[in-house]
Amino acid sequence: MSLFDFQEPIVFAVPDAEIMLFPNFLGQEQVVDFFQKLQSEIPWQQDSITVYGKTHAQPRLTALFGNEGKPYAYSNIVMQPHPWTPLLTFLKEEIEAVCEERFTTVLLNLYRNGQDSNGWHADNEKELGRNPVIASLSLGAERMFHLQHNTLKDAKLKINLTPGSLLVMKGTTQHFWKHQIPKTAKPVGPRINLTFRILK
Repeated sequence: MSLFDFQEPIVFAVPDAEIMLFPNFLGQEQVVDFFQKLQSEIPWQQDSITVYGKTHAQPRLTALFGNEGKPYAYSNIVMQPHPWTPLLTFLKEEIEAVCEERFTTVLLNLYRNGQDSNGWHADNEKELGRNPVIASLSLGAERMFHLQHNTLKDAKLKINLTPGSLLVMKGTTQHFWKHQIPKTAKPVGPRINLTFRILK
C-alpha cells in the first residue's frame, strides 16, 4: 500500500507555471523515522560556491544520489552521485507514482538551522531538459518557500513547506519563475529536502 491513500493536491493558479502541493504526502511517523535515517546515514558535504566573484561555503549541506554515475552541475559545482539506497529508492518510487515520471537523480539539502538557506535560482540546467519536473519532499522543520516571476513583478507566491509535504513544479515553471529558501531569524530546527529530477 502506498503511504498516501489518496489526497488531491493543492494547485496554485499562477501564470506560466504548473505548481502543486501534496501537504501530507508522508505520515508524521514516517517523517520522523526517515529524517533521522537520512540525517545520520547520508554522506553530507559542504561545497564552496562562487557568487559575483566571491567564494564562500554553501549555506547548507548537500548530497547527490542517482543512476549510472551521471554527475549534476549547478552554480559551478559538479556533484558526483552516490548509488541509490533502499530508503531513497522507496521514496523515489512513491513519488514517481504520483508524478507519473521516472526520476534519475535526487539532490538532498540539509538546512541545519534558520541561517542555512538557498538563494534565488531556477532549476534550469541544460541537463534537466526543456520543461523539467522537480519533485521536492520536505522532512524536519517547516521552512518558507518563495517564488517570484521573472518579469511580472506582482506574480509572487509563498508556500509553507511542512514536514511530509511534496511540492511538484513542472511545465514552464523553471523558464518563468525563480525560487528560494530564505534565511530566517526564527529559531528553527534542521530540515532535509529531497529534490527528485530527471537528467537527460
